[in-house]
Formats: sequence, C-alpha cells, structure tokens
Amino acid sequence: MADTRCGVIAIVGRPNVGKSTLLNHLLGQKLSITSRKPQTTRNQVLGVRTDDAMQYIFVDTPGLHLGQSKAINQAMNKAASSALSGVDLVLFLCDRTKWTEEDDFVLKLVAQQSAPTALVVNKLDLVQDQTVLLPFIDGLSARCEFDAVLPVSALRGKGLDELLQYLARRIPEGPHLFPEDQITDRSQRFLAAELVREKIIRQLGDELPYAAAVEIESFSEDERGVLHIHALILVERDGQKKILIGESGERLKSIGTAARKDMERAFDSKVMLKLWVKVKSGWSDDARALKTLGLDPLGDE
Repeated sequence: MADTRCGVIAIVGRPNVGKSTLLNHLLGQKLSITSRKPQTTRNQVLGVRTDDAMQYIFVDTPGLHLGQSKAINQAMNKAASSALSGVDLVLFLCDRTKWTEEDDFVLKLVAQQSAPTALVVNKLDLVQDQTVLLPFIDGLSARCEFDAVLPVSALRGKGLDELLQYLARRIPEGPHLFPEDQITDRSQRFLAAELVREKIIRQLGDELPYAAAVEIESFSEDERGVLHIHALILVERDGQKKILIGESGERLKSIGTAARKDMERAFDSKVMLKLWVKVKSGWSDDARALKTLGLDPLGDE
C-alpha cells in the first residue's frame, strides 16, 4: 500500500477576504457559507479533501476583527486564533486590491506561530497591472517568513492546482484521519443552519447584516427518506423580525425556498423546511446564548 499523507491546514485572513470561497472550491462543493458581507463565517469549519494517498484537512476560520467588544466578535476572534494551534500548515489569505488594519493584525498573529505559512494572494483576476504584485509581496515577506507565495483567484478557481501541489509537498506522512468519502466533521444540523443564515445575509444583508442567528430545533427523516427540518431564526428587535418576515411572509418564504434547494443538493434528499422567527434581545452580546449556538467567547482557558 502506498504511503499516506495527512495534514491539517488553517485558512486565515481578515473578514471577507475569500476564505470560505477558497475552501468551497478546494472541496468541490459548498461547505462554508459565503456572501459579500464580512463576518459571514462564525464558526471554524473542518473540511476534508481526500485524493488517493493524500488527505487535506482544512480549518476555515472566522475573519479576525480589531476592536470589537461584542461577545460574538470575541468568540469569532477566539475561534480564529485557536485554529492556528496544532496545525501543520497555515494559508494566510489576503486581497491584493485592498489592505487594511485588520490585515496587519492577522499578519502579526501569523508571524508569531511556528507552522510553515504560505502567503495566498487572492482576487488576482481583479489586478489589472500584474507588475504591482512583486513590491506588494516583497513588503509582506519582509514582515513574515513565508514558506511559499501563491497567487490565486478563489472565485474563478485560478491557481488552485498550484496551491494543491504545494500542499501535497508539505503535508506530513501519516494515516488518514477521516474516511475518504467524508468532507466535514460538522453535522447536517450545523450545515442546515448555515445555509439558512447564508440566505438571510444574501437577501437582507444591508438591513440585517449580522443581527440574525439560526438554531435547528428539529432534524428528522421519515420513512420515505424525506428530511423534516425546523429552524428558529433569532433577531434582536421587533423591527428586524418584521423585515425578515416581509410583507405577507414573502421574504421569509423566499429565504426558506432558497435554503431548502441548497439543502436538497447538499443532503441528496427531499427536504421539508419550516422557519420561525423569534426576538431575543441582545443575543449577540450574550455569552450563554452564543454557547448554545456553537460559539464560546470565553472558552476553557
């Protein structure tokens, strides 16, 4: 039997730099939710890709935030920071078209950890003048010792073959940790909640950017193989509930239809989805409430 290789790879970067899009392309299917709004990813997501003797285990992290005091942002920063401990490789993703203080913050964090780090320069398709890349890369390389520099377009799928070739060279020998047909350690309940939340952000991002959370109250399969999923959407104010439901319930119906279609593709099964909306004031700054949604701002220090 051929020697097997298996490595844990953390994908880190500021919010909305393309981490979830990159992971979804590397896995060949949607696992992390994406939108144009920052802060879309709230939990670490473990994605697994197995190519014959190679197994790549990806940790997709929330984008790291500066100066955010809400419990939800503290929890997201903790999740992103903890993703760097115990990994074999780090992919530091940045956007050549935009550099911010948050990029500086993540770069400093990356420079302090010991795992080999590759600089992944995303959104290459938006860079008109490629000659500007070299000074940009040189400037970052002076601040952190990168193991490799890999230009990509996560959205277009460009440069991903070269990225995978790099990972194949660098991940260590060892047994596979997951069956070859498994793509995540997350439950179907978690993925269902994420798909509902993605549709809320896509359809109401300007009006309800991050004011909604989704909790799956029940998830069952009947004798015909149909999945029955009941999801509770939490918002902080009555006005947000009205926006989410929409006139005559049309907005909530639209969100439910879009989420159900994605669930049927993801679970390869017919889905009956029911959505409810509940006002829970201050949920995003309530550590106990966040813990029930899978986020822990305090952690077990």
